[in-house]
Amino acid sequence: MLVYRPIRQRTQRLLLSFLLIATWETGSSQVHYSVPEEAKHGTFVGRIAQDLGLELVELVPRLFRVASKGRGDLLEVNLQNGILFVNSRIDREELCGRSGECSIHLEVIVDRPLQVFHVEVEVKDINDNPPVFSVSEQKLSIYESRLLDSGFPLEGASDADIGENAMLTYRLSPNDFFTLDIINKKDKGKFPVLVLRKLLDREENPQLQLLLTATDGGKPELMGFVTLLILVLDANDNAPLFDRSVYEVKMYENSANQTLVIWLNASDVDEGINKEIIYSFSSLVPPSTRRKFLMNESTGEIRVNDAIDFEDSNTYEIHVDVTDKGNPPMVGHCTVLVEILDENDNSPEVVVTSLALPVREDAQVGTVLALISVSDRDSGANGQVTCSLTPHVPFKLVSTFKNYYSMVLDSALDRESLENYEVVVTARDAGSPSLSATATVSVEVADVNDNAPAFAQPEYTVFVKENNPPGCHIFTVSAWDADAQENALVSYSLVERRVGERALSSYVSVHAESGKVYALQPLDHEELELLQFQVSARDAGVPPLGSNVTLQVFVLDENDNAPALLLPGPGGGAGALSQLVARSVGAGHVVAKVRAVDADSGYNAWLSYELQPAVGGARSPFRVGLYTGEISTTRDLDEADAPRQRLLVLVKDHGEPALTATATVLLSLEDSGQAPKASSRASTGAAGAEAALVDVNVYLIIAICAVSSLLVLTLLLYTALRCSAPPSEGACGPGKPTLVCSSAVGSWSYSQQRRQRVCSGEGPPKADLMAFSPSLTPCPLPDVEGEEQSTGGNHSSKVGYCFSIFIFCFVNI
Repeated sequence: MLVYRPIRQRTQRLLLSFLLIATWETGSSQVHYSVPEEAKHGTFVGRIAQDLGLELVELVPRLFRVASKGRGDLLEVNLQNGILFVNSRIDREELCGRSGECSIHLEVIVDRPLQVFHVEVEVKDINDNPPVFSVSEQKLSIYESRLLDSGFPLEGASDADIGENAMLTYRLSPNDFFTLDIINKKDKGKFPVLVLRKLLDREENPQLQLLLTATDGGKPELMGFVTLLILVLDANDNAPLFDRSVYEVKMYENSANQTLVIWLNASDVDEGINKEIIYSFSSLVPPSTRRKFLMNESTGEIRVNDAIDFEDSNTYEIHVDVTDKGNPPMVGHCTVLVEILDENDNSPEVVVTSLALPVREDAQVGTVLALISVSDRDSGANGQVTCSLTPHVPFKLVSTFKNYYSMVLDSALDRESLENYEVVVTARDAGSPSLSATATVSVEVADVNDNAPAFAQPEYTVFVKENNPPGCHIFTVSAWDADAQENALVSYSLVERRVGERALSSYVSVHAESGKVYALQPLDHEELELLQFQVSARDAGVPPLGSNVTLQVFVLDENDNAPALLLPGPGGGAGALSQLVARSVGAGHVVAKVRAVDADSGYNAWLSYELQPAVGGARSPFRVGLYTGEISTTRDLDEADAPRQRLLVLVKDHGEPALTATATVLLSLEDSGQAPKASSRASTGAAGAEAALVDVNVYLIIAICAVSSLLVLTLLLYTALRCSAPPSEGACGPGKPTLVCSSAVGSWSYSQQRRQRVCSGEGPPKADLMAFSPSLTPCPLPDVEGEEQSTGGNHSSKVGYCFSIFIFCFVNI
């Protein structure tokens, strides 16, 4: 027996002689390189940074990185010099199998701005795989009666390489009986056939051992070996024969079990039992193929026995033997080549790689949010995939390379309108019927501080009673911000200004978080009737945004000032009022007048005068006007009246509780004979006093006229607006106007009640200004309240009501 030693493979010598060819071309942002398989670690592939137009100094700052789908770290980039080099072993056969083209697709990503480049590295095949036989020894049983030129198919070798490196030639070791013939099977490679050239004699040579050598076309050549063990049998003369040596069949994948593949037909020219034949799979048929197909040994039918998937294998080579029942049996051979046709039975696959999520709502149009790749295991039109997005979303797909897309921003975002998008990516193939697959990308919109805090209204009116306790809570402002998180966190502060000689912050303060406004000190209506200021609301965004609201704080009067007497004398100081009165005056004569003022307003400043009873209960011949303070006689004076009369006049306001002051009036009664002299002295003093009072009254009349004119103008404007505008109701709306008449010696006024809620919440709304009549009953007025409460009143009655108010005011002026 001959023993052959296999030739040792020397791949390293081949690598040393192979020149690296790095080519690149631009177009659609794609660069092409090539590298031989099995290249050593560190082998130069290309200057990728230079070819992509990138500077070396910007590789690290722009986060230069390389991604390869399912290829691990075969290739790497040196960020110092921008060179792409081999990082680990590249085996072309492991990557692409027997595919004619083999490439490694790289995605190069840089930030600031975000750019995506596609680099394709072609892996060149080298002759690193020798031809391989499936077994180390093939056994053939041949009868000695076989005729010359009989052929015996042999299992060929396979080479994992491609091209010239996989072109095999066969050589048979020298012998006297057999030669080697090669059959080309229509692009299926070469198959060796053993041809009998000399008749066998089992008695002389019961078995033969030959060596079959397979050599590929690479440089250097690599070889594989198999031992042929030929057993010479003695029996049947004629073997069964097929009508063809090779059958070709086409069928679709996913064919049902028991589907007929082919019906083989063989015949044997012998007679009797030697003519009966049995079909079977050859021992050359691998187990995987045996599981897929079922052979009927009697009829020669080959049927489907398991799932047929084009993606697993698109061709099957089935070697069939037909054996007669002679003794010894003889065998005929044929090959069935089954080509599997593709069907659209694989849905596309979608892979989404998110890059910039969540996305800011102020992101620019064109910002890349995600990278999407699609694939389909089918072939032809069944493997052509198109990609689309959910309609009516502010995103779109941009194709960057074959089956690679970028999802980019197509229009402006607004988180306040919609803060999250569920974007469905749909991949659909071109098969019939079409199949599709979807992937959902959840795009969260990050907030940007683009909304300032907003108040419900630009201005608020607040009513606060004077003499409030320090630190009293008078109002709460509240602003709302449409943004989120810290951009919606609102803080409040005062807009500082001067109030007279003092700072606003000495009067009020605002809590930064709650917006509660506090009065820091007691307010005095007589000092400050209206405090107007602004509160600022500002969010915590960067940069912060803010807005202001105006607060008008009206200080309501309380009865905290007692009446003050205006007595003659230097500076109007305290003292008694002295007056000479002739006994001859008649009843009802005015002999003196008590004057007093009150610093308060409204009812709190409305004064009344009362004459206190005399000591001992004696009846006084004098009286005092309730609202005028004029002291007059009640009857004629006589000699019985005491010459000196001491009167106590009580001055009282109408506040709650009422405050009082007491004036002392000293009256000296004189006989009629002394009256001229006394009267002259009195008249001289009275003239001086009257002259001073005339000056005061002139200015007072001018002021009253000016104020009355302004009040009438305001009344007319208000009445016009009231008559034209629809009635409004509510606790914070304006209340009903109240008109009060006065006597001939008094004055009239108009007060509008404001039904605004006082923030302290003490009791129902109260009028801040009261007008009253000192001596007359209120004039008859239209039923104002009834008019306002009635919802069915017509427009003419309202106009008549307004006109009557106008005439009433005009007549009183």
